[in-house]
Amino acid sequence: MSKKLLIFDWDGTLSDSVARISTCIQLAAEDHRLPIPGFDAAKEIIGLGLQEAIAQLFPQANAEMVKAFSATYSAHYRDQDQQPCAFFPGVLDTLNELRAQNYLLAVATGKSRAGLDRVLLATELGDLFHSSRCADETRSKPHPLMLQELLTQHGMMPQQAVMVGDTEFDMEMAVNAKVPRIAVSYGAHEAHRLDAYSPITCLDSFSDIINYL
Repeated sequence: MSKKLLIFDWDGTLSDSVARISTCIQLAAEDHRLPIPGFDAAKEIIGLGLQEAIAQLFPQANAEMVKAFSATYSAHYRDQDQQPCAFFPGVLDTLNELRAQNYLLAVATGKSRAGLDRVLLATELGDLFHSSRCADETRSKPHPLMLQELLTQHGMMPQQAVMVGDTEFDMEMAVNAKVPRIAVSYGAHEAHRLDAYSPITCLDSFSDIINYL
């Protein structure tokens, strides 16, 4: 079957936002007098839903602390996100070319719905994507529900879709949903880690995706 639905992670795949996310995690940890994770530790959780990410970074945090940390992190991110992060080279031109080739474009992200809607509004890209799912309105990666809901919405079988992402969470979610996957090497997780999930390919440049569809 032809592959018609292309599902993209946002942070670290389309948007060069890894440094901003990691910085805001560190600032929130400082505010709450928690051990401040290093940059590598902070970027490790990118792709998870916020509450899942906090629980992984700070296993000692109770539910009240997770909620408070979430609010503090979100405030820092909104403050820094007044200017949206740049897209990786070739992303916008490639997405527009894929849309022109009649692919359905979707987003599956660990961002909140408010966060994704804010950046889509600021970048005026809301009309580019046909659908999206965010971690606070469904199950967090790597659970497959995010992809399953997108497949159902568009009436697609798993083999008709491709998931594109930069983390093990993206790849594992795709494996769990039986969706073919393409990795990118320039995001939060190193390429050798993504290779373990048998992607179609691991791209060093986003625009090269057209060669593999």
